[in-house]
Amino acid sequence: MTVAVYCLIAAALMIVLTKVPLAWAMSKEGRGYDNRNPRQQQARLTGFGARALASHQNMIEAFPVFAAGVLLALLSGATGSWLTGLALAFVIARVVYTACYLADLHALRSIAWVVGFGASVGLMVLALF
Repeated sequence: MTVAVYCLIAAALMIVLTKVPLAWAMSKEGRGYDNRNPRQQQARLTGFGARALASHQNMIEAFPVFAAGVLLALLSGATGSWLTGLALAFVIARVVYTACYLADLHALRSIAWVVGFGASVGLMVLALF
């Protein structure tokens, strides 16, 4: 397996991992984790909990673009350091993005988002060459 495939698996797992701080915030919300109506409970979150929700949702949104980039690059026969570097850049950017979102570092978070999105688009561009 290539590094890009490992990164694809890691990114898929990050969808679940970004749910952990959200679930923790929901459990501390006052009435415990509401598994019957989690979206209603999430809508009431503020501060850290609201940021955890937004971070989790954004990971769900970012994953398909990254997955498409990796799959396009692999299907086109791309190999080498660009494929590896862009895939790793996405995963690292998403870890930084999540940490910045939870810590309320909005400017740094935006930079991390641009890096991650750029890496996804870069993977798609690899398919052209």
